[in-house]
Amino acid sequence: MKISLNWIKSYLDLSNTAEEIGEILTSIGLELEHLEEVETIKGGMAGLVIGQVLALEQHPNADRLKVTKVNIGGEEPLSIVCGGPNVALHQKVVIATVGTTLYDTEGKPFQIKKSKVRGEDSEGMICAEDEIGLGASHEGVMVLDESAQIGMPAAEYFHIESDQVFEIGLTPNRSDATSHLGVARDLSAYLQVHQNTGAKVILPDISAFKVDNNTLPAKVKVSDSNMVPRYAGLSIGGITVKESPDWLKNRLLSIGQRPINNIVDITNFVHHEMGQPLHAFDYDQIAGNEIHVGALSKETLFMGLDEVERKLNGEEIVIADANGTAMCIGGVFGGAGSGVKTTTKNIFLEAAFFHPIQTRKAATFHNLRTDSSKTFEKGVDPNNCVYALKRAALLIAELTGGTISSDIIDLYPNKIEQANIELKREQITRHLGFEISAPDIEKILKALEMGVVQAGNDAWTVSVPTNKADVTRPVDLIEEILRIYGFDRVPISNSLRISLQSREIPDAHFLRNRAADHLTANGFCEMMALSISQESYFSEMLKMDAKALVKINNTSNLMLDTMRADMLPSALETVNHNLNRQQNRIRLYEFGKVYSQKEGKYKEKEHLTLTITGPKNEESWIQASAEGDFFQLKSFVERMLLAMGITSIVAEPSQDSRFAFGLQMRKNQEIIGNLGLVNQEIARKMGIKQAVFFADFDWKVMMRLSNQQPILTQETGKFPTTRRDLALVLDQKVAYSDIVALANRTEKKLLKQVNLFDVYTNEAQLGAGKKSYAVSFLFEHSDRTLADDEVDRIIQKMIQQFERELGAQIRK
Repeated sequence: MKISLNWIKSYLDLSNTAEEIGEILTSIGLELEHLEEVETIKGGMAGLVIGQVLALEQHPNADRLKVTKVNIGGEEPLSIVCGGPNVALHQKVVIATVGTTLYDTEGKPFQIKKSKVRGEDSEGMICAEDEIGLGASHEGVMVLDESAQIGMPAAEYFHIESDQVFEIGLTPNRSDATSHLGVARDLSAYLQVHQNTGAKVILPDISAFKVDNNTLPAKVKVSDSNMVPRYAGLSIGGITVKESPDWLKNRLLSIGQRPINNIVDITNFVHHEMGQPLHAFDYDQIAGNEIHVGALSKETLFMGLDEVERKLNGEEIVIADANGTAMCIGGVFGGAGSGVKTTTKNIFLEAAFFHPIQTRKAATFHNLRTDSSKTFEKGVDPNNCVYALKRAALLIAELTGGTISSDIIDLYPNKIEQANIELKREQITRHLGFEISAPDIEKILKALEMGVVQAGNDAWTVSVPTNKADVTRPVDLIEEILRIYGFDRVPISNSLRISLQSREIPDAHFLRNRAADHLTANGFCEMMALSISQESYFSEMLKMDAKALVKINNTSNLMLDTMRADMLPSALETVNHNLNRQQNRIRLYEFGKVYSQKEGKYKEKEHLTLTITGPKNEESWIQASAEGDFFQLKSFVERMLLAMGITSIVAEPSQDSRFAFGLQMRKNQEIIGNLGLVNQEIARKMGIKQAVFFADFDWKVMMRLSNQQPILTQETGKFPTTRRDLALVLDQKVAYSDIVALANRTEKKLLKQVNLFDVYTNEAQLGAGKKSYAVSFLFEHSDRTLADDEVDRIIQKMIQQFERELGAQIRK
């Protein structure tokens, strides 16, 4: 939000510098983000003065040039060569003296120097309007009125202002500071408390307001007083729509507002002055002179001021006429048909309090983030509507020659009263950690224009103005007191206090860091994709139920219309992005959430995914790098699970339709996740031609199954290990994980490791539907060397188990 220092000074007597005011604003919660000097005309017309042409002769060496003598109030007139075809004797003109810096139409500076033009001295320049930033014409010199005083600075003649503009980072809760008067009130409170000044805000005088006649009556009906608690308006007739005076244009230009015409400029001026948005309708375009405030049916067409036709969703607050024609989306955007035009003679001026939530919904749905909607979203002061209406009406009558032609219509069925909050000094001390004296507290409350209804025994009943919508509890009042008291005055304690904190087990932060550290150490990069995506990815590409998707109304990007229902599309988009930039070896992991719904109930679920594609290793002269494969991903997954303390995993063939083939990982019947080769059809739809391997895990299950104990190491055994190998002929449906699980059940003490080192398939030798696994078994005793016959007995027992439970045949 931009705040003009000159504008503030019209309400508050300030002697502080702009830098000092910036520091004050930051200290009271209106953080200064930028301070900028703004001039109505670039350069502020420094060096430009009013002069009069005393003599005029034809240049002896140029047909199109004149040699002039110009009086600018000095001891001697200046000799100036001029090419303006309209320059004439006795004209009052604008002179750029030697040393003056002017700016061309592109904003580039050039300096006026004493020079010779075709042999004649020239000590300045007689200016055209485009050369000094007052217009676009270059047809001749700018001729001034006879009343212009010779020697007067041009900046004074043209009322050029230099201003300091504060860019404030206004937080959403500060509904009281959305205007210049609101900021002035905060500054006043600070100055009264800290500098003991009588700096009081001077409000605009509306005592001259009166109704001139009742020739333009209007009827107003509000259908829902909850959505529109207050609606006020009046008619003004006989106006002339024209350009605004300089003072009004300068005020708006200082805060980046483009002047349009006197009516629109006044509504914008009062909005930024008082924090009350206003809207002016062309009275003669209101059918039946009736205004209906409420919702219109869904799909009703509305033509906005930007000439864009929109369909209403049936929930907006709409200002309509007797025919049901939408003239305005309340608090958001005006309509084309009822807007003020140069031909408008009569207007109906509106000031209302529209519900903040309803206004935000309408603005977001139609992607119309206007100044008006932003103010209403924070919450305007409902008891300021009529005051702002009278202020604007007086300005319009003054600047347009109009008359106030109706009584004020004020529909306010349930007046919003000031809230009374009970506040005790002990509450303040407990929250702040130090004491503020009772007189200081009362002084701050008074400076903030908060009425102390009742005081005594270090307790107060405080009446909170309705412009402070966020102050509803004692703790909010305490924040207001501290804001003005000063955060920098909070004493620093000499003691150190530590509070005991409990943490949940498992600790999600600890486990997430452990997994991330492990994957990063293994060459993975963390990716963070958007939580919004395209519906087609899920309903068409992944064949998910469209009814289970969480749709959103994303007006800023219509393509991203669905909350992410699966992690795979985001991973493939990132892979495609990198491949298109010649990054072929990709290792990614992501912590993210997926969203779904069922019967109106929404579900959010966190996942961890791993994605690999491309060569296994970086290119090297030492060895050629093979392409990454499923088993490489599986090894990464197993090591990551081990690092998280998740052991005794069972892997079985996955039925996940996203994969051409893969495994499902589970423990104790709980499914942890799936990994596999991404279906080639899905990859191609994402523009990827090479193989992509993807693992998708339920993070909540991983946390539940994890062991947060430190990873322990132990000394290498003193006694040798004994290895035995078996070649097992099995049915194709038997998985290697079944062999591992059965071996560990058979021998729990001495078996240390099981490893698959060869897979062989040959129907001619093994039979149809058969395969051969070559498996090694490693045995070790911590206290002695194992005897061969002892190991042989274990192996025989395992063979019997494999034959009985897995139908294995041992190849000799």
